[in-house]
Amino acid sequence: MSQPTGDLRVRRTRKLLREALIALIEERGFDRVTVGAITERAMVSRAAFYRNYRDKYQLVEQIFDEAMAEVRGHVADGDPDSRRARWVAFFDHVDEYHRLYAALLGARGSAWFAARMRSALAELTAPHFAPDAPVPGLLPSVLSAVFVESIVWWLDHDRPVPAAEIADRSADLAGAMITEATGWPPRPWSRRRPAGKK
Repeated sequence: MSQPTGDLRVRRTRKLLREALIALIEERGFDRVTVGAITERAMVSRAAFYRNYRDKYQLVEQIFDEAMAEVRGHVADGDPDSRRARWVAFFDHVDEYHRLYAALLGARGSAWFAARMRSALAELTAPHFAPDAPVPGLLPSVLSAVFVESIVWWLDHDRPVPAAEIADRSADLAGAMITEATGWPPRPWSRRRPAGKK
């Protein structure tokens, strides 16, 4: 019977730490937030923080990794309904944690987190494209930027449409880009030599 109480205590501690992190990012910006400030705001001991997280980066990463795990759980190759469900699940997650994402991706946020999000989304989409595609790796990178910028726009405008709609609109934009890119003819790559070198 002690396990459920322990689980409840851990969930409560993590919730308090997440809420404190969000408030502090909004006030100070991510770079100026310290573990000490997070624990003080959350009224949680440093020992409790370090039982759950290595540092503030891991606290943020855990929230995002939970979202990515859920998104990957919606993947079924070749099934358009599954692909839609994946992006709706992701935007639902962003909606649930909108204050955190608005803080992290806003003007006082973290360039580290924005890059981490783009990288994770690029990794998610990369397996769907042939490795010999023209400009390998470009499309996943650009698509990830489209989704991140869609999130930023949505949060900056106080989520004016439901998560499912912004997911669909973003996926439509991504689909148009994929259609365009899959029509590109293969081109031989040539390396440009710096001026003055042979």
